[in-house]
Amino acid sequence: MSTALDGVRVIDMTHNQAGPACAQILGFLGADVIKLEEPTGGDVARRNMADGKGDSLFFLILNANKRSLTLNLKSDEGKALFKKLIVESDVLVENFAPGALDRLGLGYNVLKDINPGLIYSTIKGFGTYGPYADYKSFEPIAQAMGGAMSVTGQPDGPPTYLWPSVGDSGTGMHTVIGILAALQQRHATGLGQHVEVSMQDAVVNLCRVSLRDHQRHGHVMGRTGNQLGQNIPGTLYPCHPGGPNDYVYIFAQAQMWLAFLGVIGRPELADDPRFKTMEDRWANRQDLDAIIGEWTQTRDKHEIMRMMGEAGVPAGACQDTGEVLADPHLKAREMIVDLQYGQRGTYQTVGCPIKLSASPAKITRPPELGEHTDEVLRDLLQVSEDDIAHLRQDKVV
Repeated sequence: MSTALDGVRVIDMTHNQAGPACAQILGFLGADVIKLEEPTGGDVARRNMADGKGDSLFFLILNANKRSLTLNLKSDEGKALFKKLIVESDVLVENFAPGALDRLGLGYNVLKDINPGLIYSTIKGFGTYGPYADYKSFEPIAQAMGGAMSVTGQPDGPPTYLWPSVGDSGTGMHTVIGILAALQQRHATGLGQHVEVSMQDAVVNLCRVSLRDHQRHGHVMGRTGNQLGQNIPGTLYPCHPGGPNDYVYIFAQAQMWLAFLGVIGRPELADDPRFKTMEDRWANRQDLDAIIGEWTQTRDKHEIMRMMGEAGVPAGACQDTGEVLADPHLKAREMIVDLQYGQRGTYQTVGCPIKLSASPAKITRPPELGEHTDEVLRDLLQVSEDDIAHLRQDKVV
């Protein structure tokens, strides 16, 4: 069975999270992703948060479905091989510090002349133009500058960091969209282009609802904790047995009110003047939340989710990381998969969130550093075995 991106070759010149997340999705969709790494250490994520079992889980969870080629781009021979590789490729993804590839003589204006069909994808903290273009960024910086932190947390607390990587992986997903659009346009024009996504831009895009509300209300949006808007119930409620993650989120819209009351066994509240309308429920939310919380604390969060779901009321158990890794629904959807890697043995990773009926993703293990160097040089660039040996001796690969 062919894959969605069969025949598309991607050069992954990224490290840490945003770029690798982008290239991994392209690999999941069937592209031949060649991860280009520096010979002596490779992607810094291989060593970040290492635990004595070889390459770190941080690296493994972001680099499945790739091949690894080591190449010293500071050498003339390395640059020459890289340019030959570009001729044979469709997409390049890079997230180096601002100006790094230009200083190596490998920027977009150089590579597009070598391969006019190349889609050159750049991920930067603040992009390549604008007042902040020379500034570096990491996940928390992008969240702070994109507005995410300011609307996250409790009303009486400070701005709060979001652990979901909206700045890193969120930027990677935006970049995937740009690459796929550029590939589609290339079918018509025959030409590639420069695709650019900044981490700040991606976070701003994900914060559009807060920016909408700022303009609706005419003031800076504050933090509301777990309460979503003025919908009641529309927050997190404690559950039995009272552990740190024993909570369930219930969001019953107005048309679900009677069904919700049926689930909690309190149909008489439909006639309570305090709770007649959504406006009434909002005005008396402390009383209503206390009633709901008293009921939820007698039941397990997963039981409540099931009961609400069967009644057509949206609800979700607050799953901890262990519960997510063991979730039978996620396993059935191949979102949590088992892979084997080196001395680590079996580990769990995240699968492809995009489900294609005609070309389902097959998840393969990440590459060892330089594992496919000989293969790529020999089969793709027609470098002889003797020349590969010399390249190794000269520390080019």
